[in-house]
Amino acid sequence: MRGKEEIFRKRVERFQELLRENDIDGAVIRTLSTFIYFTGTKWLRPSLLIPAEGEPTVYVVKGEAELFREKSWVENVEEYQRAEDLMAGIVTWVATNGFTRVGHEFSVERDAYTFFLNLFKKLNPVVEVVDVLNLTMSLRMIKDGWELENIRKAGKIAQRGMKVAEETIAPGKSELEIAAEVVRELMLNGSEDPKVYVSTTPRAHAEPFRDLKVKENGVVTVVIGTDWNHYYSNTARTFVVGDPGERVKKALEVKEEALKLALEETKVGATLSTVEKKLADFFKEKGFGDAYLTGYTHGVGLLVEEPPMPTIIVQTRAEKVQENMVLSIIHPPLMIPEGAIKHEDTYIIRKDGLERVT
Repeated sequence: MRGKEEIFRKRVERFQELLRENDIDGAVIRTLSTFIYFTGTKWLRPSLLIPAEGEPTVYVVKGEAELFREKSWVENVEEYQRAEDLMAGIVTWVATNGFTRVGHEFSVERDAYTFFLNLFKKLNPVVEVVDVLNLTMSLRMIKDGWELENIRKAGKIAQRGMKVAEETIAPGKSELEIAAEVVRELMLNGSEDPKVYVSTTPRAHAEPFRDLKVKENGVVTVVIGTDWNHYYSNTARTFVVGDPGERVKKALEVKEEALKLALEETKVGATLSTVEKKLADFFKEKGFGDAYLTGYTHGVGLLVEEPPMPTIIVQTRAEKVQENMVLSIIHPPLMIPEGAIKHEDTYIIRKDGLERVT
């Protein structure tokens, strides 16, 4: 467990308060990042059961319980050998406690399995399923001191990775070759699950291809997410190779101006949609209105991209900036024919301004 037990126990207790306030009997946590948030450790195929009152329970595969107890503060650890045993255990937990309203996270996270939710509903037909994503994220959006230290450490590793990217990029190099060198650097510095995207073409989110290569005169955009104790920092840069033309030069200048505007406007109390509108007007004025993707920022924490997520979850544009949020600014690229133009860094929100992490 990477952190003191009291950190994670207090998180569960606060979540239980929210469950009781919303008349929810308990929650089944299957999304990996929230599992980490409450247990203090990363585990494949997580299953965490949190009652509104009482101790949580974790289900792990047979033979894993002893190691899990070493990695987490949770004492109630059950093993299962077959998937149906896991579901039987959860059904028993619900029925034995007489639960009628049970929470699940309706998340966009990759391991938020819809089929598990559907199976739960089928096996618990009289139980009302409630989305608790807004409850878990209301806790996760505001970082404590321990979380911020992890994010700062991750930011230092990210900067090393970007330096390697700059040194590696050359005409003829493939996106995959560049990403491989960056990932190697990040992992050697302690990032256990780095995310590296490399784009030599106009793509907003570019998992690297081996057959796309750096042009003699073009741009290369590198996006890096590095983790430390499971907490991420996020940064992105666009590198110019040769002479890709005046439009690229202009786009880079406009992006830098937009970054200054975003940093000036992103302060405690500001509404994300208000800042978004100013940026959209700015890009339109500069002739890049059609190249700008909406969603200038997103949260950073146990995921490289987590709520508030204005690009993906439209309703989070109504969120107000709060102290100790961690945001990535500016997130979306300018999409022009030559490539995706990005300049993105991670910032900690302070009352007296922004602390740049990357």
